[in-house]
This record gives sequence, structure tokens and C-alpha cells, in this order.
Amino acid sequence: MSTKITVIGAGSVGAAITNDIMVQGIASEVVLIDINKQKAVGEAMDIYQGAPFCSPAIIRSGDYEDAAGSQIVIITSGLPRKPGQTRLELAQANVNILKSITPQIVKYAPDAIYILVANPVDILTYVFTKISGIPENRILGSGTVLDTSRLQSELAKRFHISPKNVHAHVYGEHGDSSFVPWSLASIANNHIDDYQNNVADSVRIRWSKDDHQAVEDFVKQSGAQVIKNKGATFYAVAISVCHICKCILNGSGTALTVSTMMHGEYGVEDVCLSTLALVGSDGVHTKIISPLTPEETEKMQASAQKLKEIIDGLEI
Repeated sequence: MSTKITVIGAGSVGAAITNDIMVQGIASEVVLIDINKQKAVGEAMDIYQGAPFCSPAIIRSGDYEDAAGSQIVIITSGLPRKPGQTRLELAQANVNILKSITPQIVKYAPDAIYILVANPVDILTYVFTKISGIPENRILGSGTVLDTSRLQSELAKRFHISPKNVHAHVYGEHGDSSFVPWSLASIANNHIDDYQNNVADSVRIRWSKDDHQAVEDFVKQSGAQVIKNKGATFYAVAISVCHICKCILNGSGTALTVSTMMHGEYGVEDVCLSTLALVGSDGVHTKIISPLTPEETEKMQASAQKLKEIIDGLEI
């Protein structure tokens, strides 16, 4: 079965996603769309010329009408975050860009599943949900999927174990008000704070309960640190978005911390933020309501309130 994905935005993130889609053999056709058509042509040419070394795929630039028949549309268009700038400071400028894109793309790809990637991703996911007319289950933001990857990779180093054996997630905003529900975190089926007591070789493990905040701070600051050092982040986010695409296309139902519209879960309504949800061929199949502690529930509500304050100041 042929799979078509459209990527809107040919900047560093959009190009990296397109390249990873081809390298990983996720789609048989990728259409790259950008207001700078020359840039889209150049990126598509550069990526496609590596096609003989990958699974067969067509990579091409195009216009909105070329998105027709796409199973997935990925929206990366927006101004990038500058050093020292928060994701939320980008809000109105990137909302305006999204408002100009939305009617053009949904006209030609009304049945696609939409993945919002540009920042602030929770705000843009909310706006797209409100203005697009696309059913909510087919709209998701990349949310804290990347934050969760950063968390799991850091914990894997500290515990000297494969990241696949680390079950810990980042909830809330993709930003400063995110948090880790440590009550749910486990390493190889042991609670994270008990694991080292249950293995014979615990000498190499660098962990204590006091490390919770340090690890959360690392996760929150990682994006800004990369931007400070190299000017932009795109490799890790591209891999995380490709993982979301694979979870959609394989249809088996995978638990991911994507950003979706909340309807009273954890006492949060009318805002998009990240919780665990099952993602598959119909988009977001269902949310997974985890048993958070009262303190963790308060953090979720505080994160939602921060986003709502930004939304209230926007022209949507």
C-alpha cells in the first residue's frame, strides 16, 4: 500500500523530517510545501538524490493541491525560536502563520491526520483544532514526545540500561511548565526509586530521589541549550515526529505523550497539552487516564492555566 505524507515548511525541521521519512522508509511519497518555493525545490532535490540508497520513495516539492490523498500532514511552518526566547513568546506570530495555512491545506487534505510541530506546539494545536474543522481525533501536536525521549535517554544513562526499559513520561506543556509524574516512572518493571535496591549490580547506577528535579530541569533546558550551542534544534524532533508517523501507520495503538484537546481529564478543559494517549490508524484513539498524585494533578492544572493565559491574549 502506498503512503503519502505532506510536510508543510521546508526549514531545518521540515527538511530533517522529510529526509528521515525517506531514510526510514516510512512513506512512498513525500510532498514538501513552503512559501519559499525555491527552498522547497532545493530541499526536495537534495533529499531525493539519496533515494537509491533507501526504500523506494518519491520526494518532491509542490503546492497545497499536491497534498491531496495524503494520509498524514505535518505542519512545521513558523518562525524558529531564538536563543533566550521561550516557545510561548513565539505565539501570536506563529498563530498568524498557521491561520493562513489552515484553510489552504484542509481544502485538499480533509481526511488526513494532522501533526502540529511548530512552536508553541500546544497553542498551535489548540488553534488548529478550533479553526480547521478536522475531527479532534485526527489532530495531534508533537507535544512532549521529544521531551519524553530526552527524559528516557537521560535516565537510561544514569541507570546503565536500554532506554526501551525506561518507562517515564513528560506531561503538560511542551515547555517550562511541563512535569514528570514520578509516581508512575519505572525501570524494568520496578518503580524508579526502588530499582537499584532490586538488582545485584547497582554500583554503576547514579540515582537518588533527590535527582528528580535535576533531571526535570535537564529535560526542560535541553532545547534552549541546543539552540544556544548550534542555533536550532531539528534532528531529535525529526526522529520523534517520524516515530509518531510510524505509530499512526502501523495502526497497532502506541502510547505517546502527544498534545490533544482536553475535556475534563485531570480537571483540565479547553486547552491542548500532553498526556498519554493511544495513537494509531485513526489518529488519537483514546486518552490513557493515569492515576496521578494530587500534587501531580495540580502541576497538570497549573500547566494548563499557563497555556490558557496565553490563549486568552491571542487573536485566533
